[in-house]
Amino acid sequence: MAERMSTATRMDRARANGKVTRIENGHKKRKERLSRDKKMLELLAKGTFPYTPGIMSWVSEKLGKPSTQVTADEAKAIKL
Repeated sequence: MAERMSTATRMDRARANGKVTRIENGHKKRKERLSRDKKMLELLAKGTFPYTPGIMSWVSEKLGKPSTQVTADEAKAIKL
């Protein structure tokens, strides 16, 4: 039977593994965010106001205001 590991040791190991995982996932997410921004800008240029809920959610996140308060001019003015 394997020796038991103390709680403190397990927590230290979990903390260290979590740090590594956050770093690895952060790099992946950065790339995903850039590709999503590019795709949303293309959809924004093609579409007309009011946009689909997915696009409006992205626009409201970029502008920092609720989608009900976003105007067509503000949406078109978004640049990367």
